Amino acid sequence: MMAKPARAAAAWRTYREVTKPGSPGLMTRVRAIPRMLGAIMSGRYGSRGRLALLGLGVVYILSPIDVVPDFLMLIGVADDFGVFLWLIGTLLGESGRYVEHERTVIQGRLLENEG
Repeated sequence: MMAKPARAAAAWRTYREVTKPGSPGLMTRVRAIPRMLGAIMSGRYGSRGRLALLGLGVVYILSPIDVVPDFLMLIGVADDFGVFLWLIGTLLGESGRYVEHERTVIQGRLLENEG
């Protein structure tokens, strides 16, 4: 379970990364997620290990079985929320890197075609 300061720090890091000048914006990152997942599945980008870890995060959030049961209201919901923040932060961070990867690949192809 993530402590409250750790969750706040993770949310702040994600916000700073998304709003950094020159960095892909929030909606650009969100729209890139399906393309990124397709590229990972086809082996053109990243590793399937990270994708599996993200999948486990989704399963944990949706699963009725928790490390800390939800009937312990605040604590049980807090662990799900911590995993949710990690999942969103990781997805947004990785999709931003994927957008930069796409830009690099496209620029490389344009330079090849010019030369």
